[in-house]
Amino acid sequence: MDAKTFSLVAGVVFAVVSLFHLVRIFAEWTLIIGDWSAPIWVSWVAFIVAGGLALLGLGRKWEREKGEAVFSNRRLDQQ
Repeated sequence: MDAKTFSLVAGVVFAVVSLFHLVRIFAEWTLIIGDWSAPIWVSWVAFIVAGGLALLGLGRKWEREKGEAVFSNRRLDQQ
C-alpha cells in the first residue's frame, strides 16, 4: 500500500470514528465498557482527536495530489 492510499484509508477510518462519536453525543447513546459507563465528555474528546487525525490523513492525501502542503505556506517541491 503506497502512502497516498494509506493516508486516504486512515483519514476515512478516523472520520467515521469521529462521526460516530458526534452521533453518540447528540443522540445521547450510552457507552458501557464492562461495569463503567463512559460520560459524554469522553466522546467530545474522542470526536476532536479523531476529527483532527482524519483531517491530517485526508490532508496528506491532498498534499500528494496537488503538490501543496496543507499546513504550510510552501509547496512540497520547495525546501
